[in-house]
Amino acid sequence: MATAPRRKAKTAASPIPVPQTRDQVAVHIREIGEHQRALARIQADMNEELAAIKEGWENKATPHAQRIEALTQGVQVWSDANRDALTQGGKTKTATFATGEVAWRTRPPSCRITGAEAVLDALRRLGLKRFIREKAEVNKEAILNEPDAVTHVPGISISQGEDFIVTPFEAELAEAQ
Repeated sequence: MATAPRRKAKTAASPIPVPQTRDQVAVHIREIGEHQRALARIQADMNEELAAIKEGWENKATPHAQRIEALTQGVQVWSDANRDALTQGGKTKTATFATGEVAWRTRPPSCRITGAEAVLDALRRLGLKRFIREKAEVNKEAILNEPDAVTHVPGISISQGEDFIVTPFEAELAEAQ
C-alpha cells in the first residue's frame, strides 16, 4: 500500500482559513486530500503530454544524430589515415579545413579500482601505504547517541525541530482479478 502524501505547514503571507471547530478541521483535512488528488491527476496528465511531445522530437532528431555519427566516423577514419600529413609529423594536434577542424586530444590518465578491499590488502602487504588514504571524519551518529559528552566542544551544536503534518486518509482500490 502506497503511503499517503503529507503536507508540511508553511507560514502564510495572506490570510488563512482557520477552522473554529473540530468538525471544521475535519472538513479542511478532507479538502486538502481532494486538492492533493487533483494535483496528482494534473501532474500525471502533464507527464503524459510531455512524454508524447518528447518522443515526437526525439523521433525527428534520431536520423540527424545517426547521420552525424556516421559522418564523424568517416572523418575520423580518413583523418587517422592522413594524421601525419595533417599534424605536420605530430607537431600539431589540430588540422583546419575550410568548414571546421579535427583535433586529437589525449585525455588525462584515470585510475579505476575493482575489488577495493583486495587492492587495499595488496598495497598493505607490499608496503605501499603511501597509496592508501586514511579518512578521518566526525561520527555524527555517535554524537547523537551521547549528546551530553560533547556539550562543551566548540563547533558542535545539536538541534531538533518539529514539523506539523496533515495526512488525509485515502483508500486504495482492490486489484481486479
